[in-house]
Amino acid sequence: MEKIILTGDRPTGKLHLGHYVGSLKRRVELQNSGEYDKIFVMIADAQALTDNADNPEKVRQNIIEVALDYLSVGIDPEKTTIFIQSQVPELAELAFYYMNLVTVSRVQRNPTVKTEIKMRNFEQSIPVGFFCYPVSQASDITAFKATTVPVGEDQAPMIELTREIVNRFNNVYGETLVEPEILLPSNAACLRLPGTDGKAKMSKSLGNCIYLSDTAKEVSKKIKSMYTDPLHLNVADPGHLEGNCPFIYLDAFCRDEHFERYLPEYKNLDEMKAHYTRGGLGDGTVKKFLTKVIEEELAEIRERRKKYEQDIPAVYDILKRGSEVAREAAAATLADVRKAMRINYFDDEELVKEQARKYQG
Repeated sequence: MEKIILTGDRPTGKLHLGHYVGSLKRRVELQNSGEYDKIFVMIADAQALTDNADNPEKVRQNIIEVALDYLSVGIDPEKTTIFIQSQVPELAELAFYYMNLVTVSRVQRNPTVKTEIKMRNFEQSIPVGFFCYPVSQASDITAFKATTVPVGEDQAPMIELTREIVNRFNNVYGETLVEPEILLPSNAACLRLPGTDGKAKMSKSLGNCIYLSDTAKEVSKKIKSMYTDPLHLNVADPGHLEGNCPFIYLDAFCRDEHFERYLPEYKNLDEMKAHYTRGGLGDGTVKKFLTKVIEEELAEIRERRKKYEQDIPAVYDILKRGSEVAREAAAATLADVRKAMRINYFDDEELVKEQARKYQG
């Protein structure tokens, strides 16, 4: 069996450091590992419209932003198929069939759905499309026969539901669909990168994101305002690490060689943490060091983005070609599904002969 990856993002805004440590960086590593036969990365515009139906322009404008972010972090269209979800209509048909295999109560129990409904204040006004997007996600994954889905831990319930749908389909119609495995970030610090204000999640609406496309000046300003330890009022005071954003970011990005280059008085992050917790290390010093670490990470990303920004039509051409490749793959799976469900009426010669014999006596 081929090893295939499917992953993606909703185009509701530019991608940020949370996306980068949670999924983007790992995607590039997987792409370049040579371990996978095919990699599909989807710009999930149809899914984004489930809670942005009244503002399609927001989704439309952000497709190119997400595409530029993908290319800037090193996702290579020669190795990875980047495509737009809505340009593969076979996905919608698959989702329609899968809806018959899962109950409303099962979707309601999905903790990710519960959280997102609450976050959007939908209460009883939940759009049906949004409510059903876990089923749509199962369609996206299975359409490409994905064996591996790299996501953050918050998406684990979605993958579990996909596995249930796959098993249900195969039990009813015969072995047709591939059951995917989840691949979580290897760095524990990357499982959930908080916003710069200390909130649990980066969010454009909260204004607590460091975007991959931010300038060096913008990054520096955001790090200077980062939430730290509110009890660490003086440099001499012992500091606390829990919930302290600069240290959480350093856990995700810092390596020992960064200290050699930018802060040689420490050998590693553990030494720096020890100094901070016993007192004598100021938040300003920590933030300046973090700024240099983040800048080193973002410098090459910015350069790639500038290059692609010079030829936007070429970026759309990448998306068009990728969508064509994706549609061909999804169409093959849909044909298998129709055959398994015995609704491939015009391709089933035996059915035609059987009905002819029946009526011809």
